[in-house]
Amino acid sequence: MQKVPLIAGNWKMNTTLDEAQALIREMLSELDGIKGVEKVICPPFISLAGVSSMLKGTSISTGAQNMHFEDKGAFTGEVSPLMLKPLCRYVIIGHSERRLLFNETDEIINMKIKKAFDYGLYPILCTGETLSQRTNGKAEAIITSQLETALDGVN
Repeated sequence: MQKVPLIAGNWKMNTTLDEAQALIREMLSELDGIKGVEKVICPPFISLAGVSSMLKGTSISTGAQNMHFEDKGAFTGEVSPLMLKPLCRYVIIGHSERRLLFNETDEIINMKIKKAFDYGLYPILCTGETLSQRTNGKAEAIITSQLETALDGVN
């Protein structure tokens, strides 16, 4: 089986709903015409439903920028896999900004990966070292550790 490359555009905390929909309208026909790669757009949560609706019937998938590892509960501001399932196919997990700014550990990332698979979502697992770790020759060890922990118990 030949693997198809995946290209995901993470819009981070940019664009309002109106701006996101205008951007999709502007680039939809050109993006839809690109063949040979899986295309994923990951807008901010506030735009996910609108963008997902606009991309139905195209060759472009939607992805969420993050996901909590619980189905529901008192987790203010978080988004569960139940909420994402009808809106997207992919979810970014382990982004360096989530690791650094929100102190997400490899163990939390592992729980998110498992939960994504439980709900039929495809995780886009991010790994990487800091500049300091790279400079000190620890990049390979850091990435290996991240992968081993993130994928522990995943078939």
